Amino acid sequence: MLLPVAIKQPLGLIFTALIMVMGLAMLYQTIVSTALPTIVGDLGGIEHLSWVITAYLLTATVVTPVYGKLSDMMGRKIVLQIALVLFIAGSVLCGLAQNMTQLILFRAFQGLGGGGLMVIPMAAIADFVPPRERGKYQGMFGAVFGLATVVGPLLGGFIVDNLSWHWVFFVTLPLAIIAFVLIAIAFPGRIMGARHKIDYLGSVLLGLSLTAIVLFTSLGGNTYDWDSPEILTMIAVGILATVAFIWAEGKAAEPILPIALFRNSVFSMTSAIGFIVGLAMFGAIVFLPLYLQVVQGASATSSGLQLVPMMGGLLVTSIGSGFLISRTGRYKIYPIIGSALIVVAMALLSRLDIDTARWVVTADMVVLGLGLGLVMQVLILAAQNAVSARDIGVATAGSNMFRQIGGSIGLSLFGALFASRLSAGMGESLPAGASGPGTLSPSTIAQLPPDMLGPVLAAFVAALQAVFVVAAAISALAFLLSWFLRELPLQIENDDQMEQTRGAQ
Repeated sequence: MLLPVAIKQPLGLIFTALIMVMGLAMLYQTIVSTALPTIVGDLGGIEHLSWVITAYLLTATVVTPVYGKLSDMMGRKIVLQIALVLFIAGSVLCGLAQNMTQLILFRAFQGLGGGGLMVIPMAAIADFVPPRERGKYQGMFGAVFGLATVVGPLLGGFIVDNLSWHWVFFVTLPLAIIAFVLIAIAFPGRIMGARHKIDYLGSVLLGLSLTAIVLFTSLGGNTYDWDSPEILTMIAVGILATVAFIWAEGKAAEPILPIALFRNSVFSMTSAIGFIVGLAMFGAIVFLPLYLQVVQGASATSSGLQLVPMMGGLLVTSIGSGFLISRTGRYKIYPIIGSALIVVAMALLSRLDIDTARWVVTADMVVLGLGLGLVMQVLILAAQNAVSARDIGVATAGSNMFRQIGGSIGLSLFGALFASRLSAGMGESLPAGASGPGTLSPSTIAQLPPDMLGPVLAAFVAALQAVFVVAAAISALAFLLSWFLRELPLQIENDDQMEQTRGAQ
């Protein structure tokens, strides 16, 4: 087993390092969204728009359980540093991309590091802070997400408006290097007390399964017909790889994602709720800037500013719920209220139109932010509290993995739905013989003649409304599941007997 080296550094310094690392990963999930219309306008390939995000999420999702297991086996520090190096290299490559294919491939490479930056900090804080006090720190992680989601669009918009979109991937490199140095100084090391066997087969099968699922949801009904040989092959590969993965995990000496975890009702429920929330959340974050820029004519910077209220709501509820959980030891009520608010927000956003007032859009986004802040970090806390200390890494990684799977599938599904509805809408509303614009960049839309501008915007809004209607329906399932989340007592101290009790639940 792993034995922790005595912690000489104060917790504050360690937590600062973790906040910086997680902030970097979260920043790149939002900074790119605001720049997407400009990137597509420059590189072309609007049909691949969602893949700029999906490629990153896919690889980050695949490696998340690997990072979780490796950090349990080898210690958080070295694994986190490896992830950070991969992330920095991927960022440089993305900034140098010359076409959409290169950008998508380099974003996938960036995700190989990003997966570790997301999961290891949340697992690491559980090494140093007992469950009862952990709510405050998890709430701060949620606040970092909110702050990054505000700063990301603002920074992305400023760069796009004043420099080049390439600088979106360069601007935070100094911060990444500082974070690497800070980890080396502040983070405690660990020593290996026993040899471990890495579950390579399980990792490959899981990656194959997730890849097939995302390709199926992304390409089906868009690039290929649902009954085409390509789509049917992807479905078959996804099913077979999933079955093989379950079999392999049952046989592995040290499974990358132990099947026994799914017999833990709390872990299973938090994973299911996180999957659904991730599916709805990433769809909203990607398509809202597109609506603000294309329909309401906002600049990239302005559209980023208009996302501030949503993240303000997330900051308030994430930090507030974290402190209340630490004070009361109760957490179940927050996912219930939060998922209900997400349903309401998605329903409100489905009513966005060409002439919707700015204050209405702002109010809708505030409701969404309040809901997200009550759900995301609380689910991680509940999952960690329900497992033994030796499984903290894989449990945290598993919870993140399902949320990211939801995000990947959500982006793919919503991207396909949006493209399909937009194409159909333009075909119905444009004058006979007219064709739609080659790209949906704001500058291209603004230059359309009046007889085309109205139909194009109408088709765009109708497609967007369909996305949020589906997101509302899916979010309602998360609300129903949250009532079945079992609430276990949050322990005041970390101790082996308590860990054994939690692991047996």
